[in-house]
Amino acid sequence: MSAPAVTDGPRAARHRDRSAIVEARLWWRPAALVYMLATCAAVALVVAVLLGRWQPVVFAAPMMGVLATAPWQLSRTRIHVDGGGALRCFETEEVVLTIAAAVDSGHALLRLRPEPLTGLGITVEEASDSGAAPAGLRLALTADRWGRYPCRVRVSALSPAGLAVSSVVLPAGQLFVYPITDPQRLRLSRTELPERIGVHLTRRTGPGVEYAGIRAYAPGDQLRLVNWPVSARRGRLYVTERLTNRAADVVVLVDTSQQAPGPATDSLELSVRGAAQVVQSTLQSGDRTAVVCLGGTPRWLRPDIGRRQFYRIVDTVLEVGDEHIETTGTLAPHAAVPLGAIVVAFSTLLDTQFALALIDLRKRGHMVVVVDVLRGTPFRDSLDSTLARMWQLERASMYRDMGTVGVDIVAWPEGARLDQVMRLLPERRRTARVRR
Repeated sequence: MSAPAVTDGPRAARHRDRSAIVEARLWWRPAALVYMLATCAAVALVVAVLLGRWQPVVFAAPMMGVLATAPWQLSRTRIHVDGGGALRCFETEEVVLTIAAAVDSGHALLRLRPEPLTGLGITVEEASDSGAAPAGLRLALTADRWGRYPCRVRVSALSPAGLAVSSVVLPAGQLFVYPITDPQRLRLSRTELPERIGVHLTRRTGPGVEYAGIRAYAPGDQLRLVNWPVSARRGRLYVTERLTNRAADVVVLVDTSQQAPGPATDSLELSVRGAAQVVQSTLQSGDRTAVVCLGGTPRWLRPDIGRRQFYRIVDTVLEVGDEHIETTGTLAPHAAVPLGAIVVAFSTLLDTQFALALIDLRKRGHMVVVVDVLRGTPFRDSLDSTLARMWQLERASMYRDMGTVGVDIVAWPEGARLDQVMRLLPERRRTARVRR
C-alpha cells in the first residue's frame, strides 16, 4: 500500500484552509475557592456562637467580605477560538494543528485541553495558559483509518479573583484523512474511446508507435510515413500504418445508500478504497475522471484531469468540500457522465434503485462495470448451509440477468487485489444504441 503516485508525495495532499474563528459566551459558576472560604467562615461563626467569643468572628469577617463581593466580580465574558480550519492528510500521516484562544470582552484566564475522539490519535506538543498573551495549544494528530474527524477543545476559564470558573467545548477544526490505495494499475474495459490522445492502445490507425500494417501511398499522406525500403522493392510508394493511442473518460459510481447493519455496512470500506484506486490509476494514465455518489445525498463531480482532481474526488466521496454538485433523484445525471465514458461502479447490489441506475447508464451506451463489494451474505449471523447456498444461487442469477443487459459484474473476494479482479472482465466489446 502506498500513497497515490499522482502527487509529489503524501505531504502534497495536505493543505490548510482558512482558519475558522468560533466565538462563545462564558457562563460562570462558583469555583472551589468559594466553597472553601464559605466552609471556613461557617465553621468560625459556629465556634463563635458556641463559645460566645468574638475572636472567631474577626477571623471570619475577611472571608465573608470576599464572598459578598464575589457576584460583583462576575462580568459578561466572550471568548473566541482560532482553530486550524480544515487539515488533510493520508492515513497514518501526522499533521500539526495549532489552536489559540483569547478573550474578546471581560476578563478571564484561559486554558485549553483537547477532547478525545475515537480513532484519532492526539498528542499535545505544546500548551500555554493565557496571561499577557492568548492561550495556545499545539497538537499532533494522526489517524489509522480514512474519514472525517472533528477536532474539539475544552476551554476552561478562571476569573481574575479565582472565585468563578467556566468550561465550554468548542470546535477547533476538521481533519480529513484520505485512504492509501494499492499502487497496482487497473485494466479498463475495451470500448470506443473519444478522439483524444492518451495512453490506451486502440485498433484504429493514426499517430502512434505500434506497428499496424503497410498500405499504398495515398494523396495527403505525410512523407515521413513513407516506408522507403518497401517502396524501393515494389517500385511504388508505400506508407507504414500505426495503431493510435487514445484517452478515456472514466466515471466512478459509488453506492452510498443505506445498508443493513453487518457485512453490508462494512463493505463501505471496500467501496471507498476501490474508488480511490480507480481514480488514482486513471489519472496516472492521463484520463479524465469523474465521480457520482448515489444514495442518501446524491452528488457528482465534473470530469477533469490532474492530481488536484484526485483530492476533489475523494472529498466528494467523503462528502466534504464545496466543489461537488448535489442533485436529486436515483439516476446519474447526464452532465456527470460524458458520452462514451466507462463507468466503474462499487456497490453491494442490494438496492434496487442503484441497479436501475446501472441499467439506465447501459441504455445510454456506456460501458458499465460493477465491482460487488459484498463478501458473503448481508446478514450478521451465519446462515444455514442450505440458505447460504440458496443465497449464492440468487446472486449468480442476478449476475447473469445483469450481464444479459450488458452490465458486467465481478466479485471482490477477500485476499484478492482490485487489479486482479478487474482482469476477470470479459474481453468482448459491446455496442449499444446511444439514447440522446
